[in-house]
Amino acid sequence: MAFVVTESCIQCKHTDCVVVCPVDCFREGPNFLVIDPTECIDCAVCLPECPEEAIFAEGDVPEGQRDFIALNALLAKHPNWAPITELKAPLPEHEKWSQVVNKRSHLDRDGA
Repeated sequence: MAFVVTESCIQCKHTDCVVVCPVDCFREGPNFLVIDPTECIDCAVCLPECPEEAIFAEGDVPEGQRDFIALNALLAKHPNWAPITELKAPLPEHEKWSQVVNKRSHLDRDGA
């Protein structure tokens, strides 16, 4: 079982979680991060690092966001989504987006 990044990360993209990951399983898109489930070792060190509380153990993903399990797996293999291991600044308007719900339509999947 892997950890999963959910909707709260969209348009925020804090990277505190990636610097603690011992196996570098995070992938970066234009406005979202995902965890590659084939590389995640289920160590949970990323969980407390996310200021948006967007990361969940796969079995704990909220009911309305369970599709993010498959989405993380899909986007982790996307050719434009590269591994990320270094701390970066969050997106410029992350504070504005932090409390927004229903951000799915703002997810940029391509990043081309």
